[in-house]
Amino acid sequence: MPTNPGFQSVLPPGPTYRRALYAANPKAGRGRFFAEPPSTTRTDFQRDRDRILHSTAFRRLANKTQVFVLVEGDAYRTRLTHTIEVGQIARALARALGLDDDLAEALALAHDLGHPPFGHTGEDALAQVMAPYGGFDHNAQALRIVTSLERRYAGFDGLNLTWDSVEGLVKHNGPLRAEGGSPIPAPIAEFDAVWPLDLHKYPSAEAQAAALADDIAYNGHDLDDGLRAGLFSLDQAKAIPFIAGVLAEVETSYRGLEETRRTHELVRRVITRFVEDAIAESARRIEALSRSSIDMIRAAGQPVVAFSKPMQAAVREVKSFLFAHMYRAPQVLPARDEATRVVTRLFGKLMAEPERMPPDWVLQAGAAQTEAKRARVIADYIAGMTDRYAVTLYRRFFDDPIDLR
Repeated sequence: MPTNPGFQSVLPPGPTYRRALYAANPKAGRGRFFAEPPSTTRTDFQRDRDRILHSTAFRRLANKTQVFVLVEGDAYRTRLTHTIEVGQIARALARALGLDDDLAEALALAHDLGHPPFGHTGEDALAQVMAPYGGFDHNAQALRIVTSLERRYAGFDGLNLTWDSVEGLVKHNGPLRAEGGSPIPAPIAEFDAVWPLDLHKYPSAEAQAAALADDIAYNGHDLDDGLRAGLFSLDQAKAIPFIAGVLAEVETSYRGLEETRRTHELVRRVITRFVEDAIAESARRIEALSRSSIDMIRAAGQPVVAFSKPMQAAVREVKSFLFAHMYRAPQVLPARDEATRVVTRLFGKLMAEPERMPPDWVLQAGAAQTEAKRARVIADYIAGMTDRYAVTLYRRFFDDPIDLR
């Protein structure tokens, strides 16, 4: 602060944030799987966030693909930059709704920890080869990371996060029900048998905020990356009525604006619309529940942090457009095929020759009592790889060329 006694700030007072009765409370949670003394300087949710930030899995996100597979250029989003953007949006939603923003941010930072190399292409390939051995799911893999695969602490494996963080990580996309739906991934079912996560209920509003922040971030920022990569044009994006309306506003306000600035103005306005709609709709839904308690949030029968129906329709249109023009664009399909080949052949090679892994992984594979358990060890190893390391290992094992550009 300035030392001049005559100084008077011209800035308005900053907002204050109060945790609502329906918010998660770090002092009233279900604790940690392994009991630990509380911190004198941080809440339990702040400690969870910090442990995630300092984890090995979080650092690896810097070299994992978000959408593109090793495209040329260094300005496209990686899993890490995407995750940071999700964290910022989740925190904004949480603060506006009176939630615990530390928990919301922690869940946002952890939501992609389980993704293997090469984005969703890598996950699809790993799921295919793991189908006979219990499958592969990135949410279940994130659970494995925070409960066992991170080996940093003297007293336990994993990060020993609070129940609220583990629950939110597993269920941020909603309840997991075996009846009439997809089967619950084996790693989640096994952990739930030891430490029940109320899989049939919705998670906290903080977890829902993190999930919606993910939708907001990747829809907005994939538009940005897709436009800059030349996978589609602004004129093509106008096929989406919601985007056309926002672009019309930009063009009215800034005639003759250069393409780069026009793109950025479009993206920032799209994200703002998403966030403002989510706050308004979520506040309405919470109000309808009489704002009573976190238990009411979990038993609501539907998400309480959500878009309005008109915005849900707009988001579906954006997703459909991106799927056709970006995620499955003809320009990226050859790279997707190559990435699939890398993951598939690495898995086959390591299943046949697990001794080719680093010593600690060789020990784990050797201790596996069944083929399925050995396959899970190898899936854990591959899932933890960065894109660059997976390619390096592939070239070490195989003579045939690989081209991901």
